[in-house]
Amino acid sequence: MKLNLSGFRPFRLPLAGMALLAMGCAAAAEVPCRTSGSFESWLAGVKKEARAQGISAAAIAQAEPYMTYEQKIVNIDRGQRVFALTFIDFANRIIPPSRIAAGEAQMKRHAATFARAEKEFGVPASVITAFWGLESDYGSNMGNDNSIRSITTLAYDCRRAEMFREHLFNALRLIQRGDLKPSEMIGSWAGELGQSQMMPTEYLKYAVDYDKDGHRNLLRSVDDVIGSTGNYLVHLGWKRGEPWLQEVKMPRNFPWKETGLDVKHTRSEYARLGVRYVDGRPLPNGNMQTSILMPMGHLGPAFIVYDNFQVYLTWNNSLVYSTSAAYFATRLDGAPPMQKPSAPIPSVTPEQAKEIQELLTKAGYDVGGIDGKLGLASRGAVKAMQLKLGMPADSYATPELLERLKAGK
Repeated sequence: MKLNLSGFRPFRLPLAGMALLAMGCAAAAEVPCRTSGSFESWLAGVKKEARAQGISAAAIAQAEPYMTYEQKIVNIDRGQRVFALTFIDFANRIIPPSRIAAGEAQMKRHAATFARAEKEFGVPASVITAFWGLESDYGSNMGNDNSIRSITTLAYDCRRAEMFREHLFNALRLIQRGDLKPSEMIGSWAGELGQSQMMPTEYLKYAVDYDKDGHRNLLRSVDDVIGSTGNYLVHLGWKRGEPWLQEVKMPRNFPWKETGLDVKHTRSEYARLGVRYVDGRPLPNGNMQTSILMPMGHLGPAFIVYDNFQVYLTWNNSLVYSTSAAYFATRLDGAPPMQKPSAPIPSVTPEQAKEIQELLTKAGYDVGGIDGKLGLASRGAVKAMQLKLGMPADSYATPELLERLKAGK
């Protein structure tokens, strides 16, 4: 089964974009966008600013036929639902055996390039390959939308205008630099390009000419894709020689409040609390800081995660995607399939999730926005409420929690 995830990654930002997203609508209101004039007048202002930033008239002229507004892009941006899936459902959907086998084959086929990238950047082949496979199915599905058109549309739309305005200028710089022509800039609906789906700002900063042909081509050069992905991950904070995620087995009497990405303990401390690898081996001693992540609560799979897991969250701040990508890399690294739960795990629908967020907000908790997507902020609020209600504080929202919230107890 093939599933291109390029259209499901609206929140992967270059490092500079993190602050812009946090500023939300206030940041968008600081630049001209669709609420402050016609598209034509807005576009004229964009081209004038591009020239003021040193972007050539020739590059702008090449891109101009594609600098149009497309309502379809905005509709997609508003309607994403894939990350409402549970972790197990999502992981099973995007990591079928065929994708694992294909990844293993790619690692063998390009072993020399992967070895070079690991020596230079410290990122294992399995980590790069997992992103490569999830983002474009190893280059077979990079999207069908023109990146210039998508980014122009999203820069005009006021939801994230400032962020996409920056991407638009950097897309023009890619054209000016000679990396790509506007006609070949075909990618995801959100403007991401290439086999590892980089936004133009990421592409401009972190792409490398690994095959030494004079161009940084992440659409057709596998060498450039491997080297550029490794380079990008290092800039996101990847630590050479350190793990990222390992599945563990939790004791039944574990103090669940000691789990979650906001809680840090050494492996030795978790070992003393009874945490073991799934095959029964004890955790090694040491002072490396770790957290216990249970994406589906105390009834589901559990993982011990390390500093490198934060790189996954920076790549994409969806916990479901990030955990799946990290787990996929462990499978490519030789880990067995994760343990199956002994019984079905209760989950909430997007509508129920939104109701939980509304009730938690009324109770004074910060859920990071009422959108039916239970991200890290919502999980933190869920955990705080679970502690208050005397429930297992595993950060996982359930129908039982919803009923307790509605009952006011």
